[in-house]
Amino acid sequence: MQILILYFSKGGNTRKLAEAIAKGVDGVDGVDAVLKNTEEVTKDDFLSSEGVIAGSPVYFGVMAAELKKIFDDFVGIRKKMEGKIGATFTTSGDPTGGKETTMMSIIQCLLIYGMVISGDPMSATGHYGTACVGAPDSKTEENGMKLGQRVAELAKRLRG
Repeated sequence: MQILILYFSKGGNTRKLAEAIAKGVDGVDGVDAVLKNTEEVTKDDFLSSEGVIAGSPVYFGVMAAELKKIFDDFVGIRKKMEGKIGATFTTSGDPTGGKETTMMSIIQCLLIYGMVISGDPMSATGHYGTACVGAPDSKTEENGMKLGQRVAELAKRLRG
């Protein structure tokens, strides 16, 4: 079983957080992380995955256009994503930079794709997903791993 970690990263911070999330997915027995940026991802990556954890830097309080374009371009397969796990993460340049609204913009797309949404676990922050200002520090990387692990475990339970 695989979980897709999809991200857009211009400066590298969102990619670093995506890599930490992938470690959490890979730590669950029988689940593999597939790490793809918006230039590499295919419809088959979506269809072959039991979950999608999507991330973007904050751009004017919402996801970057590059990530939104993927959701727009792949809309024809959205009904085939129904019942799979969806989760999100983000990075910003400022403490009040719109991280939660960015995650909500991604969650809206995942809901329209019919996905079951998971926030990060209570052992992390217990909110919409994993987020940080600038490059992820060790605590954020740990929270990212916890999010990846949670999504992988939920996908295994749902697919029993």
